[in-house]
Amino acid sequence: MLSRLGALLQQAVEAREPSVDLLEAFTEHWKGITGYYLEATDESTPAKETDIPWRLKQMLDILVYEEKQRPAGEAGPCLEYLLQHKILETLSTLGKAEYPPGMRQQVLLFFSRVLGQVQHPLLHYLNVHRPVQKLLQLGSDALGSGTEKEEVQFAAVLCAKIKQDPALLPYLLEGKSLLNGKRPAELPACPEGEGGEHPQGAAASIPPAGKAGSSPAAEPSPPRRENNLITSLVGLCKSQKSRVALKARENLLFLVGLAQEAAAAQLVQRSALCQLVTEHLCALYGAVPACTDPADILALERASWRSQGDAGGDGGFPGKESLAAFFGWLDYLEELARGAHPVVADAVTEAVCEKFFRGVLQPQLLQMSELTILRATAVLTGTVRQIRAPALLHGLVLFLLGPERQPEAPGARCHLLRTQLIEHCNHLSDEISLASLRLFDELLRKPHEHVPYSLALRNLEARGYVQRGPPAPEERASHEPDLDEDALELEEDPYFTDGFPDGGFQPSEKPPLASLGRSSRSDGQGHVNEVVSSFLCLVPEEAKTSSCVEEAGYDTYVHDALGMVQACRANAASWGWPPAPRPLDACHPEAAFYEGHFLRVLFDRMTQILDQPYSLNLQVTSVLSRLAAFPHPHLHEYLLDPYLNLAPGCRSLFSVLVRVIGDLMQRIQRVPQFRAKLLLVRRQLMGLVPGEQIDHATLFKGVVVLEEFCKELAAIALVKVPPEGPA
Repeated sequence: MLSRLGALLQQAVEAREPSVDLLEAFTEHWKGITGYYLEATDESTPAKETDIPWRLKQMLDILVYEEKQRPAGEAGPCLEYLLQHKILETLSTLGKAEYPPGMRQQVLLFFSRVLGQVQHPLLHYLNVHRPVQKLLQLGSDALGSGTEKEEVQFAAVLCAKIKQDPALLPYLLEGKSLLNGKRPAELPACPEGEGGEHPQGAAASIPPAGKAGSSPAAEPSPPRRENNLITSLVGLCKSQKSRVALKARENLLFLVGLAQEAAAAQLVQRSALCQLVTEHLCALYGAVPACTDPADILALERASWRSQGDAGGDGGFPGKESLAAFFGWLDYLEELARGAHPVVADAVTEAVCEKFFRGVLQPQLLQMSELTILRATAVLTGTVRQIRAPALLHGLVLFLLGPERQPEAPGARCHLLRTQLIEHCNHLSDEISLASLRLFDELLRKPHEHVPYSLALRNLEARGYVQRGPPAPEERASHEPDLDEDALELEEDPYFTDGFPDGGFQPSEKPPLASLGRSSRSDGQGHVNEVVSSFLCLVPEEAKTSSCVEEAGYDTYVHDALGMVQACRANAASWGWPPAPRPLDACHPEAAFYEGHFLRVLFDRMTQILDQPYSLNLQVTSVLSRLAAFPHPHLHEYLLDPYLNLAPGCRSLFSVLVRVIGDLMQRIQRVPQFRAKLLLVRRQLMGLVPGEQIDHATLFKGVVVLEEFCKELAAIALVKVPPEGPA
C-alpha cells in the first residue's frame, strides 16, 4: 500500500517538474548567451567556437519539446518568455553587429529553425515579425557574403509560412518604416509589451481587392524600395552560388503564384518586385559587350533560368556568359509571368515593357548606327523566340506592332517602331534587312492573333483586292497601272509562253490570269490540283533544275508544309477566324485597296529576287510561306489563289511571281549556257560540288530560290483545305 502511494507521489512530482525544469533550463541557456558578451575578452573568436551555437540549439529543442507536451494552440512558458523578453529582437541586433564573427549565421539558423519547427503561429507577434524584418534588412547588404546559404533557408521558411497563411504577407513586405516604429495603416495594432498576437490573426491586414480604392486611405502607395522579403529574394536570385540562386528563384516563383488576389495586390502595391526584376534585366543587358556579333546572339541556344552559369564553357565567344545570363533571366521572367497571379503578371509585363522594351531597346532600334540596329534586332529576335507567357507575349506584340486594328493607308505612320522595323526589311544594308525579316519570321510563329492581323489581315478584311465586276474596256485602259500592263504584256510575250511545257500556261490550256474567274472552284479537289499545277508550272523548263538532282522534287516540301500548316492551325484555333471568305456584297471597302506596309515591302523584295543575296531571298520566301500557311480564308485567297480576279491597281503574290518570271525569261536569252551554269550553282548550293566563282551567280541563286519557293507554295496549297466561299 505504501509502495503504491509512493509511486503515485513520484508520478505527480514528475508530472510537474518538466515545466519548471524546462523554463529554468531555457532561461539558463539564454543567460549563458548574454553572459558571454559580459565576460568575453577576445573579439576575434568565431561564434562557432563558442558555446553560443550549442545553447541556441538547446533553446530550440526546449521550445519544440514544450510544444509537444501541451495542447495544440497553447503557448508554453518558454515560448511566452521568448516573446515577453524580446529574445528574437536581441538576437537580431547581435546578428547585425556580427559579434562574435559568424553570429549572423547562427542567428539566421536559429530563426529558421524556430519558425520552421514551432507550430504555434508566431509571425503575427510584433516581437517576432519586427526582428524578422531586421534580419531581412541585413540580407542584401553584402552580396556574396558567407551567409547566403542561411539567408535563402530563412527566406524559404518564411515563404512556407506564407503558403500556410497568405495573410502573413503584409508583415514581411514592410521595411524600415516598421523598424523605425512607424506602423503602416494596413497592419493591425499589436500589443508590444506582452508580445501579444494580433486580434483575429492577420486576416484584416489585406483589404479586399474590390475595395482597395474605396477611400483615400485605401489607395495604394508607391512601391517602396526598402529591404524586405522580396528584395531579399531578388538579391539572392543574383547569387553566384547556383544552388542559392535556384532556391531563391523557386521561392519567389511560389510567392508570385499565390492564388489570393489580395496577396497579389500586396506584392504589386507594397513591394518593388516589378522594378527589381526589370532593373536586373536591364543591367544584364547592359553587361553584354557592345561588340558581340549579332550572329552569335541568334545562334545561342535557348537559355534556362535553372542552368545558371553553364554557358561559359569551352568554345564560347566573347560575351557569351553575359548574353546567357541575360537570356536566362529573361527566361525566368517568362516563367514568373506564366505562373504568377494575373495581377502580378500584368504588373511585371508593364514594367518590362516600360523599362526594357521602350526604355532600352526602342532607342537602339531607332538609331542610325547600323551596328547598333543589328545588335538590338538580334536581341529582340532572341527575346521574341524566348517569350511564351501570354501576358509578356501580349505586351511584346503591342510594343512591336501597336494596338491599331483599322486598315492601313499608304504613307501613314501610326506606330513609329512598327513602321521602322518594316522599313528595315527593305534597308540599304542587306544585313539589316535580313535581321529584320528574321525578326518578323519569328514573330509570326507566336500564338498571338494580333501578329497576322496587324501585319496583313487588317488590310484584307474588305477584300478590296477582288474585282467586283467586269470593268469596261476604256476603264481598264485608263486606270490599270503599269504593273497590270506588264502582266498582260507577259502573257502575250512569246518568251513567257514558249518556256512552259505543253500542259502549262499555254493560252489554249489555261485561260489568262485576268479572265479566269471563281467558276473554277466548282470542283474543290480539282481546284486544288489546278492551284498546285499553277505554281509548279510557273517556272519555265529552262530555269528548272530540281529534276536533275536527287531528293529535290516537289514532294520533299509536303511534309514540312504540313507541319507548318498544322502549327498555324493550332495557334489560330481559338482566334475565331471564319471558315470561308466574306461575301463580296457584305464587303464595302472605304478606300482603294492597299496591301499594307508589310506585304508591300515583301512583294517589293520578291520583285528583286533575281538581284538579291541568296540568304536574303531565303528569308523573304520563308516569311511569305509562313503567312500563306495561316488558315484565314482571305490570306489563303490573296496569297495562294492563282485565279483570283484582281481589282485594277492591285497585285497578289501570284501576280508578283508572274512578273518575276517574265523578267527571268528575258534574262535567259542574254546569258550563254544558262541551264548548265544554273545546274552547277544548284549543285554548289547543295554541297555536291566545290564552290567556285561564276558569272551571274546572284541571278542563278535567285532562280533556284524562285523554283523552290514555287514548289513550297504548291505544297502549302495542297495540304491546306482551300476555303470555298461566295463569289
